[in-house]
Amino acid sequence: MNSEPVRIGILGCGNVGAALVRLIGERREAILARTGVNLVVTRIAVRNPLLDRPGVDAKLLVDDAAAVVGSPDVDIVVELIGGVEPARSLILEAIKLSKPTVTGNKELLANFGPEMFSAADAAGVDLLFEAAVAGGIPLIRPLRESLVGEDVTRVMGIVNGTTNYILTKMTEAGMSYEAALAEAQSLGYAESDPTADVEGFDAAAKAAIIASMAFGRRVVASDVYREGISTVTAADIAFATKLGYVIKLLAVIEEVGDEKKLSVRVHPVMLPKSHPLASVREAFNAVFIEGRAVGQLMFYGRGAGGQPTASAVLGDVIDAAVNLRKETHGSIGTFAPVVLAPIENLISEYHLNIEVNDQPGVLAAVANVFGTHNVSIRSMEQEGLGAAARIVFITHMAMERDIQACLDALRRLPSVARIGTVLRVIGEA
Repeated sequence: MNSEPVRIGILGCGNVGAALVRLIGERREAILARTGVNLVVTRIAVRNPLLDRPGVDAKLLVDDAAAVVGSPDVDIVVELIGGVEPARSLILEAIKLSKPTVTGNKELLANFGPEMFSAADAAGVDLLFEAAVAGGIPLIRPLRESLVGEDVTRVMGIVNGTTNYILTKMTEAGMSYEAALAEAQSLGYAESDPTADVEGFDAAAKAAIIASMAFGRRVVASDVYREGISTVTAADIAFATKLGYVIKLLAVIEEVGDEKKLSVRVHPVMLPKSHPLASVREAFNAVFIEGRAVGQLMFYGRGAGGQPTASAVLGDVIDAAVNLRKETHGSIGTFAPVVLAPIENLISEYHLNIEVNDQPGVLAAVANVFGTHNVSIRSMEQEGLGAAARIVFITHMAMERDIQACLDALRRLPSVARIGTVLRVIGEA
């Protein structure tokens, strides 16, 4: 057995980086016995080397990330600093030096993934990123390897733990959006500025990476249609529950039409309680994959956190080390240009919440608007609000552009006081 060390340089030593260092120390002998690679952390780049980091040898800490990448005593680079720059430049430099690189950087890969993958393939080195999408959940490797021959038709995922926690609390504890967000912030699930999570930016970046891996097309974050959960109300949650649904923020990627255009979107949806994703609670993540041959698969677990994410990073480090010893690498493959299906062409069922003045003829006027715009009603419920009323509709399958035209017309009706949250519905309760 070749026990010559494979030397690891780590860029960043926050929650994930520190957990990775500890995990390598704890699992080193077991990894050597099972794989034949002897992992040793030799350098760690941090902003402040004087800061105490429990379980991390202070002698390994330096404040120069570029020096870690270029060091002759680093064989594999692990990038955990996040953001686009300097992460992009540092990874490209590592690749130029023929050093396999592992990253968990979703923002970078969602915007510059094809460039990074091409550079790694041209240099003949690994660029691995299991931790970039779903924390500790194995997802990228199954998509790249186990399912590479599968005709994947749709991927739906809860890929943001913050929003799932908020929606769980609104559903199970009857909290308002504001109260649930405040609790998520107090527990460290949400940042003081929660915009990236609650407005869907984080999930959209992950959706772009999943779309590229699952469908082999060049998808970037700006290709993803995005809506967040900040408009979801307690009334929406209550009506969904009453009708047999739950509300989840989903990343949905699917081929549509005979031309197989790709629909890549992130938005709240109403899911029947019987759907496997409906039972995913609190800060957990899950990804549901549908394929023509394999049928349905679901990957479930902790989508964030230092330990779970470090576990995914370590798996990539081991793969990269094994390949380095064998003088080979795993190719990402090539990506075809993507032809996107515009959101206006989406065909779905919809949940609509309309507040109207409670007076004769209102329902007939509203129904007339639906009919004029080719929107058929599947179910309707009415709730009194004093001098007003709330009418909740679920439509039959309709085109997004027809729904939006219908909503514009409804807003012009004098009897319509307010249009609430519009939710797409996937499946029947």
